[in-house]
Amino acid sequence: MSNFLELARSRRSVRTFDGKEPDTAMIKELKEFSEEITNPYGIPVKFVFLYKDEHKLSSPVLTGEKLYVAAIVDKGQYAEEAYGYSFEALLMRAHELGLGTVWIGGTMPRDKFENAAGLSTNQIMPCISPVGKAANKMSVKETLMRKGVKADSRFKFVEMFFDGDFDTPLTVSGAMDKGIYNALECVRLAPSAVNKQPWRVVVTDRMAHFYEKHDKGYITPDYDLQKIDLGIAMYHFEKDLALDGRKAALEIENPGISTPSDVDYVASYKW
Repeated sequence: MSNFLELARSRRSVRTFDGKEPDTAMIKELKEFSEEITNPYGIPVKFVFLYKDEHKLSSPVLTGEKLYVAAIVDKGQYAEEAYGYSFEALLMRAHELGLGTVWIGGTMPRDKFENAAGLSTNQIMPCISPVGKAANKMSVKETLMRKGVKADSRFKFVEMFFDGDFDTPLTVSGAMDKGIYNALECVRLAPSAVNKQPWRVVVTDRMAHFYEKHDKGYITPDYDLQKIDLGIAMYHFEKDLALDGRKAALEIENPGISTPSDVDYVASYKW
């Protein structure tokens, strides 16, 4: 098992925190890491750390949080995918440091967070995350929310991944034979808006083609939240391969595979 797969399996969304500001040295390390994050699109993503009391911020789904991180990107083509990829890199690093996080896209006073982060008219800030130590026990509202979105469940492997075309499910043993089981399992475990898991992947000869399965209600006038989810999934896939010593190169060229009506091509990785 890869170290990144172990990290992905141990990570969960945290909404109940211990009520203390995170360790200063730990946050300094996280800020320094955020300044070095890149993504395969080459689109800069800016991170802003905001203290709850200083900026008078809150979210109705969180308890005990003292610090948030917001991510900002310029509007444009592939902005959502780059955003998801880069923000997930930061949140996985936070988890590695022992800090709890959760993607927050709608349950926050957006205007207050955007003003505190200094968002300009040519930028978008779809999501924020609290950062801190998880409390010893989840709040009642967190427990109910996790049950509501079935936070601890995921689609079956064969429901997400396909061998050559969308008519042929890729089995676990088939993925192992191709040497990409760990990378795809990391994708399967990735977080997504309301746990919709909108990614679908078709594997051909040393290539993985990523698609978005659309659900209603996730496209705003400025961005597509599920494309952000695809960026998250792409980070998981690429990171696992990289730690296995394989460099995955991003390509954006539709392979022409026939798709279901609610599925659109996003990008491909070649290794």
